[in-house]
Amino acid sequence: MTVRRGLKLATGGLVLVFLFTMVLISAMPTFAAQKPTIGVSIRSLSEERWARERILMDEKAKELGVDIIFTDANNDEFVQNSQIENLIARGVDVLIIIARNSDVAANGVDMATKEGISCIAYDVAIYHPDAIYVSFDSVRVGYEMAKAVVEQVPKGRYFWIGGSPTDDNAYLVRKGHFQVLQPLIDSGDIELLGEQWCDAWSPEEALKHVENALTAHANQIDAVVCSNDGTAGGAVQALKEQGLAGKVPTCGQDADLVACQRIAEGTQAVSIFKDVRILADAAMEAAMELAQGKRPAGINGKYINEQKGIEQEAVFVEVIPVTKDNLYEVIVKGGFHKLEDVYRNIPKEEWPKE
Repeated sequence: MTVRRGLKLATGGLVLVFLFTMVLISAMPTFAAQKPTIGVSIRSLSEERWARERILMDEKAKELGVDIIFTDANNDEFVQNSQIENLIARGVDVLIIIARNSDVAANGVDMATKEGISCIAYDVAIYHPDAIYVSFDSVRVGYEMAKAVVEQVPKGRYFWIGGSPTDDNAYLVRKGHFQVLQPLIDSGDIELLGEQWCDAWSPEEALKHVENALTAHANQIDAVVCSNDGTAGGAVQALKEQGLAGKVPTCGQDADLVACQRIAEGTQAVSIFKDVRILADAAMEAAMELAQGKRPAGINGKYINEQKGIEQEAVFVEVIPVTKDNLYEVIVKGGFHKLEDVYRNIPKEEWPKE
């Protein structure tokens, strides 16, 4: 009896040890999933919005309790893929990529997915079916830009400035622009004088293109449709040199501080406010869910590129056109920029009353 009882106790003890060990082992993946590492490959921190979003993502990472690693490709698509390869080697769980080149970045996504790493294409589409697209509706962004300009100049001589020809967003924005412009071009209300693209969304290239257009057409241009706030800044500078800033409307997107200042001054008709605070949060939350093996709850649509044969799940965030009429309400009261920064270039007595 004593021997049997001893055997039972020993066996029971081994069972308890085994069960305790299994509990510890089963808990380990859960613990690891609570502290993932997110890699963020940024095409260039020299652009105001990406620098701002780096800060936003870093703050969100602290809130979520995750590690985050940033890289800056300085607008070089091949450097970006090299940095993505390095992030993969460092063992990141999820990659967020702000692509310099939608085609080239697909190679980076391919490298990651082969290692079982989920990828988010952040506000710039990447031509790879496994990337999840987290962005704004860029076609609508372009539509709202052109609509605001046409409301000011329903008939006249227009010049068009595009973004980077290697960025799919630039083509989506153009599509939205021409949903507004093409019917008016066809009817003869708008004469399109020319179209020019700007590599890397360069304000300097936009400046040169508009300078050349003004020279070629003896300053007889009634509106310049631009594709973001940077290119709008270049256009406004060229117009200012000819005394036309504020007389010839232009447009942009991102609600950069300098663009908001131009709207307050009256030299830019509209910027599309894409609340990057919401976008950065959405991307980080999706990355956290992907790291935990979950399908992101924020998925609410699909990104489809028929030309490339790409269809991706997408998280789309709403946008707001910002003009002089709602600049204070949306941008200042919304906490995106400060009153004294937005209105610094106009007399203080003309500032909105808080």
